[in-house]
Amino acid sequence: MEKEEKKVEYVELIYDLIFVYIIGRNNSLLAEVTDGFISPQAYLTYILCTFIAIQIWNFTTLYINRYGKNGILDHVALFINMFLLYYMAEGTQAGWENYYFRYNVAWMLILINLALQYFIKYKQDEKEKPWELADLRMHGIKLLIIAGIVAVSLPVYAVTGIPVSPAAMVVGIILTSFSAKRGGALVPIDFPHLTERVMLYVVFTFGEMVIALSGYFKGEITASGIYFSIMAFLIVVGLFVSYEYIYNRVIDREQTTNGLGYMTIHIFLIVALSNITTALEFMREVEIDTEKKNIMMVVALLVYFFFLALTNIYARPEKRAGVSIYLRLIIISAAFAAGMFIFYDEPRINIAISAAYVFAVFVMQVFSRTKETIQA
Repeated sequence: MEKEEKKVEYVELIYDLIFVYIIGRNNSLLAEVTDGFISPQAYLTYILCTFIAIQIWNFTTLYINRYGKNGILDHVALFINMFLLYYMAEGTQAGWENYYFRYNVAWMLILINLALQYFIKYKQDEKEKPWELADLRMHGIKLLIIAGIVAVSLPVYAVTGIPVSPAAMVVGIILTSFSAKRGGALVPIDFPHLTERVMLYVVFTFGEMVIALSGYFKGEITASGIYFSIMAFLIVVGLFVSYEYIYNRVIDREQTTNGLGYMTIHIFLIVALSNITTALEFMREVEIDTEKKNIMMVVALLVYFFFLALTNIYARPEKRAGVSIYLRLIIISAAFAAGMFIFYDEPRINIAISAAYVFAVFVMQVFSRTKETIQA
């Protein structure tokens, strides 16, 4: 029997728009500069808020992927969580202490709302689809446990001033990994739908990068300004076409998988893209510590291409990369890092090396995969 295609529904796209706003709010934390660079507290807040937002998106996406029917209940639940996410976005600030209760109450209610969807589905399927019940119960309980940790964190913070709510995110990761191993056999992930949803989140992250790039086109038109704007634009284009090539030409979207690894890879891709965005914004800023901003660019680009290479796990057999591709990638990456280190105090050379590295990796991947496919 031919598998029915599950399409990304209009309401999912509307819901995802709130994450465009949240991505911008998270990235704004990286603009908190102290003593020439991002303060450690601001960066830690960024990491936690980014992971929490992506985890909420993951929980929602997995429910819709496996059980969503595009009905009234799905619409209502998504719009409620969309409304609550505004409160979380407002609490995404360097001075998070003033927004701790607002942020965490909204987070708790979102988790409870998601858990209720599982339990309502459990009641609906109790007689018609008994094979789904164990999975529905497991995911509903998991979400209530995470919500309970967030709830407990509120009085703990009020009494001690210690923010323990991030523990809920960590427990969520552990429980999700556990549930992915135990469940999913009878209610599998629709991988084509999942890859499309994840791709859209990456596109939204690129959208934030495109907006940030507009800063290169402000002010007077000078030779230096044109040069930097061209190089920065080429970096964005190179990063995008690299992901586009992997998504359109390499990923096998018809395979059976629980989707956990694929989503995990994209968490790091999204974080890397946000850091590249900030590094590009810092590139021309003379008040930003030169060494640190170059380290940020190098690490972010290396992380991006490392996790993009990991998508080879999900590649079509004829498009899987061989060992030779990874050896070339390591050599190119080492040369890139060395060049950035040697010319660390020359922003014009730094941005050119970065652009060259991005396109070198792209060309190498396309040429190598095409060559190996022809040989096969």
